[in-house]
Amino acid sequence: MKSNEPRTPEPGEDTPMSIGALAERFGLATHVLRHWESVGLLAPARDTAGRRRYGAADRTRVAVILRAKEAGLSLDAIRALTAATTDAARRRDLLHAEAEALRARMAAAQASLDILECALTCDHEDVTGCARFRHVVAPHAAPQG
Repeated sequence: MKSNEPRTPEPGEDTPMSIGALAERFGLATHVLRHWESVGLLAPARDTAGRRRYGAADRTRVAVILRAKEAGLSLDAIRALTAATTDAARRRDLLHAEAEALRARMAAAQASLDILECALTCDHEDVTGCARFRHVVAPHAAPQG
């Protein structure tokens, strides 16, 4: 199937869900979904009784919100990522800054992982006495400037 062709929904995929069902699907408390709605991240439809009804687009938004939060994005940045806006330049600038910050966090996490993995393979009782460990740590021991 070509990417520009409409996709046939999976059975039940386009069926609206209650707030409880959606919360359970993602392992969230319902108050989290209500909070995300209050800050403009979600805007579920309402049924005739006023109950929230979450559709496929809402489920996609929740998945994006969760992934973005895992990556350390702020709710403001997530709102910019998911909002329909006419200010595309502002969104692009904000998302560019968030992408750069995420790259920096990823590099720091990788450096930390390298140090931990080196320590795990070191036989020295005090890893700081190991020449190989000091070599791995050395690039991170220089003063920040």
